[in-house]
Amino acid sequence: MKGFRSGFAALVGRPNVGKSTLLNALVGEKLSIVTPRPQTTRHRVLGVLTTEDAQIAFVDTPGLHGKATRALNRAMNRTAATALADADLCLFVVEALKWNSGDELVLQRIRDNARPAVAVVNQIDRVRPREQLLPYLGALAARHDFADLVPVSALKHDNLTALREAIVRLLPESHALFPKEQRTDRGIEFRIAETIREKLTLALNQELPYGVAVELERAVEEDGQLVVDAAIWVDRSGQKPIVIGAKGERLKGIGRAARLELNRTLGRRVHLSLWVKVREGWADNARALHQLGLDT
Repeated sequence: MKGFRSGFAALVGRPNVGKSTLLNALVGEKLSIVTPRPQTTRHRVLGVLTTEDAQIAFVDTPGLHGKATRALNRAMNRTAATALADADLCLFVVEALKWNSGDELVLQRIRDNARPAVAVVNQIDRVRPREQLLPYLGALAARHDFADLVPVSALKHDNLTALREAIVRLLPESHALFPKEQRTDRGIEFRIAETIREKLTLALNQELPYGVAVELERAVEEDGQLVVDAAIWVDRSGQKPIVIGAKGERLKGIGRAARLELNRTLGRRVHLSLWVKVREGWADNARALHQLGLDT
């Protein structure tokens, strides 16, 4: 189709600037889990938005960070760097009125990759008075030759139309890369595991050990419902009772919250069983990372 534009737009930024919230808002569907905890996103998550004149394949990435001391952190950095290198365009997400060494690290990666970049200034709903944005936007524009600079609030869905239009203008003319009805390349098992991990993180935000992961062991149709068995991995034996809680109540609450959301998002009944298992040092174990799909 003449004039149709299509391509990949990678969302990059330091941890906890709202990339996943922005992806979900732009696509209009919850594809990436969202919590207040930095580095919640561990995988590359694709979200596809198709309109009459364009198709944008958004790629949510883990937050790029400098202190990658564990194998898991290094794998997350590789995932983000690969998505940036493969994209037609990058969306550099920053937090309004904030700038630190983490932002500078990501901007240097953008410079090194020489990809067109749109600076997306998120969380403008927190700026009072709004006039404080002007000097910040000016300073940001002076840091790099951005193709565009768009202030938004992903949480409030403020100015997202302008951002979508800016992205489309910068994409190459091309046929659609995905079927019109496709919204993501992630299957149901991935989305179930990520929903469980989101509820874990929300329930244990301050206490949650960083070395926690979720692996689906079974997902089958039985008696008109989806029966799911999932293992929660912790990397030290002392962490197991933290996740389970007194008399198992914390784990039950996590399972209940995950099940209710899955019932809504999947549009069907889900029976969910959770177990907590110990695998010492899994976050530094290459085989374990591969098993969990975290090594690319």
